[in-house]
Amino acid sequence: MALVPPLGSVVVADWHRCKDSKEYFSKILQKKRRKNFGLLESPVMPPHVAVDTVHYKIFISGKSGVGKTALAARLAGLNIPNMHYETTGIETTVVYWPVKLKDSGRVLFFRLQLWDCGENALRRFDHLLPSCKEQVDAVLFLFSFTDRTSFDDLSNQMAKWTETSGRHVVKLVVGTKFDLFMHCDVAESDVRHFQETSGSPVLRTGGEVSDGLGDVAPLLNCLAENLWHQDCVTAGSTSHYSHQETGTVL
Repeated sequence: MALVPPLGSVVVADWHRCKDSKEYFSKILQKKRRKNFGLLESPVMPPHVAVDTVHYKIFISGKSGVGKTALAARLAGLNIPNMHYETTGIETTVVYWPVKLKDSGRVLFFRLQLWDCGENALRRFDHLLPSCKEQVDAVLFLFSFTDRTSFDDLSNQMAKWTETSGRHVVKLVVGTKFDLFMHCDVAESDVRHFQETSGSPVLRTGGEVSDGLGDVAPLLNCLAENLWHQDCVTAGSTSHYSHQETGTVL
């Protein structure tokens, strides 16, 4: 697995706040809210603006109740469910996110297809996990700051993904419900120790979703950065195009 790149070393951090990004981000917004893209839909840029789209499959892993479905909704700009319900099978969500590469200044649209599968469904049906692993590019391992057992289960979760058909897979850890500090069951010292021993960065999410992009930008930029970096390392070049759009939907 490629080493995790330093934050902000591959893509321009906070690019969504820069003037030159407005034309691109306007294509994923509608009345200041995120557009909901179906499997066959994509942002439409003017003919004079050439933007490549790179496709990635992301699996969201975690115990029941940690917020997998809520995270997918948050990243896509959808309404977060008020009540928890167990995902009965596989749910997919499409997220488009434009980034600007730091070295070349090239702009890319990242098409992230998020796969969410209920823990009980994975246990009951043996064919679901192989389907989730097939051609996967990244895994988000979730734990809840309000559930110590979900944090302690991280090593068990990650062990299931040590071998994925010989593919290099980006692995990121996300702590959910970070805003519920009054009910926090995972100490910051525990998180730091995990990061030091595992070498995996821990991202945090929680709280109400605003109409802006700042809530999701850190996580989506980090994910895009790691995906592009790993592709470049795998290809042995900084101009890797294996995921460039060819008209097929992954």
